[in-house]
Amino acid sequence: MPFLAIRGANALKDEVELRAHLATLLRLENVGLLLGAGASVAAGGKTMAGLWGDFLAASQDEAQWLLDKKFVEAGALDDDPDLRDVPNVEELGDALEIAYVEWRRQGHADAAQLASVRAQLARAVVRAALLQPAWWKSSGGADADAAQLENHRSVLQKLAAARQPGQAAPWVFTTNYDLAIEWASESIDLQVVNGFLGMHGRRFSPQSFDLGYRNTQARGEARFGVYNIYLAKLHGSLTWREEAEQVYEVQACLADQRIQEFLNDADKTELGLMVMPRAAKYMQTVGYVLGELFRRFSEFLSRPQAALVVCGYGFGDEHINRLLRSALLNPTLQLVIYFPEFTGDVTAANLPGALRKLLSLKNPRVTVVGGGAEAYLDKLAAQLPDPLLYDEDMRKLEKALREPAVEPDNLGFGDLA
Repeated sequence: MPFLAIRGANALKDEVELRAHLATLLRLENVGLLLGAGASVAAGGKTMAGLWGDFLAASQDEAQWLLDKKFVEAGALDDDPDLRDVPNVEELGDALEIAYVEWRRQGHADAAQLASVRAQLARAVVRAALLQPAWWKSSGGADADAAQLENHRSVLQKLAAARQPGQAAPWVFTTNYDLAIEWASESIDLQVVNGFLGMHGRRFSPQSFDLGYRNTQARGEARFGVYNIYLAKLHGSLTWREEAEQVYEVQACLADQRIQEFLNDADKTELGLMVMPRAAKYMQTVGYVLGELFRRFSEFLSRPQAALVVCGYGFGDEHINRLLRSALLNPTLQLVIYFPEFTGDVTAANLPGALRKLLSLKNPRVTVVGGGAEAYLDKLAAQLPDPLLYDEDMRKLEKALREPAVEPDNLGFGDLA
């Protein structure tokens, strides 16, 4: 599919103009990245649709039970993946958790079955987030030359290298449970500040987000770039565990032992690691951690001169969607959204409602890149400019802005133009 991108109500002419726009954004005071499940597919992860398809294939009886008990609609079990109405797995897990607590209190006859179904769903989530099993068994995680993480490394390096003296390190927000960002950062010696402090007992301490790394030997131009990123995993992680009203982070090779036991023992109903938000404990430790991470996300969106690049996110989380919509009240915020299903029609039925609302605003601070594979993570990695090319890209941008814009009708905007 050819290049396809719009900014506000106008089409970008070509990839050169997009690269120049990205080069400008990377110079802003605050830069962030929001990654969804689609960003991990190349590393071995699954999208929400892929995760649900795996659950249906591995747990047919459990899926039918969910339908019988009206936890899902009939369309969720459609044999045709293209016609299947994929449910929000996290919302489904939350509903099962709430029901389980209540059914246990009532002594409901199906409480044990519900626990088993919930465990099978959790296994599908874990399988989708494992990426490459060998990385979990290695004390060093992913190799520095692991091809599956090439795009993650490229994006992180470009974001970090673009920071100018005095500017904060880039933020990475993700809805994924996997360790793609951690492993990619470690393979290039980029420090990750993820809210946990400590060496042997890494406890969640949100004040760590207010700290950073710097090279005390650097002077002049050598001060460009930063040495860390801030990582907020908005839905939890496969390496978090809750214990004694605290949330701890464990090493991947230790978490792998629990994960394999859970995957291989059908009688186990609890993983023991924090995979999905659990409603029963939300008001205790889990709610505090996830609430703090969302607060940091909201705070970032309200900062002056901020840019957020979104990739692999399917707009299935209404909490995040509301934050993105309200963030546009910040007059200096810039959004760049990579969404493969966007074909140029802002009213297309296949677009999530939240994205259609953003597009209907025709806000020049919102840029959407579509075109199938042209909006995957590898394209973002290639289109983010190297710092040395900034001046050239800026000249191209200035030239592009002086030329007439492509008429939006050419992209099927219809009466929205």
